[in-house]
Amino acid sequence: MRLLAALFSLLMTTCVFAQVPQKPIEVKVVVVNMFEVGADTGDVPGEYQYWVEREHLDTVLPFPEGYHDLRMNKDGVLGVLTGVGTARAAATIMALGSDLRFDLSHAYFVVAGIAGIDPKMGSLGSAVWADYIVDGDLAHEIDAREIPKDWKTGYVPLGKSTPYEQPRQARFGDDGNVYHLNPALVDWAFGLTKDIQLEDTPGIRERRQQFAPEAAKRPPFVLRGGNLSASTFWHGKLMNEWAHDWVKYQTDGKSTYAVCGMEDTGTLQSLTWLAKAGKLDINRVLVLRTASNYDQQREGATAAESLAETKIRQYSAYMPSLDSAYRVGHVVVDALVSNWSETRDHLPALKER
Repeated sequence: MRLLAALFSLLMTTCVFAQVPQKPIEVKVVVVNMFEVGADTGDVPGEYQYWVEREHLDTVLPFPEGYHDLRMNKDGVLGVLTGVGTARAAATIMALGSDLRFDLSHAYFVVAGIAGIDPKMGSLGSAVWADYIVDGDLAHEIDAREIPKDWKTGYVPLGKSTPYEQPRQARFGDDGNVYHLNPALVDWAFGLTKDIQLEDTPGIRERRQQFAPEAAKRPPFVLRGGNLSASTFWHGKLMNEWAHDWVKYQTDGKSTYAVCGMEDTGTLQSLTWLAKAGKLDINRVLVLRTASNYDQQREGATAAESLAETKIRQYSAYMPSLDSAYRVGHVVVDALVSNWSETRDHLPALKER
């Protein structure tokens, strides 16, 4: 009986020690991508592949509660693939923030993906650091065939009765409608990357000559601007006018619409709530979107004709935009990692000011 008691005690002690979690992995930078076409490496790339291959994200970490397995390198850079749309992005990022394997308390988040761009703001292959992320889904809507003649759009802010009704006060607060990224960090990232030469190709040079605005005709460049996030893939000149007005309205004129994506409000919503729970620092978030296509038709084409041409992997600047996302984004990631003795506890933009 004494022997059995001793064995039982030893077994229970072993079980207790086995349940003690190891020290969480300190993550320096989380790179957030939204889609991949096939495998993570070695085939036609999506947003994830260049990061996996070029940042050597060789360690695969199972992540069944998220969209896709995680990947990490020896330098503390963690790659996460969210899936397309705000719902998948929000769920995946919340799952990551709740994962006890990781310490995200000092981590920076760099969202890097492709987007449609306003030709008045930039050109194919250009890279846009977002100053504001604006939700394009939370709203009232009536069919365009039934809108009053004096309305510019049938899209009405949630809780309002007419388009762009003042005073602008979100029905459920701005948490979910508008996210203002840390301006000092955005300034730092832009300053670090604004002179990077981006890939230009004969194909995108030819395409951009079909658009009238001066910015659309420029070789690819780095800029700052507003990011409109909506799970509906919209397209056309009239929708572009709505996007411009919507971003201006929702930010009280503080931002100008530049690019459109599909996931960033979902990502920012989860990051915001995780920050409130003390899991991470919301001031360490950057969103980079690169122009795979214009958000509207070229001269001489209809919106429907243009939309028919605008399919993933058939975007005018699909491959150059993937390259731009890595070419610009990795400079920021590498700077944060290589200076970790400073950037761990001090935001680089704030320190320089």
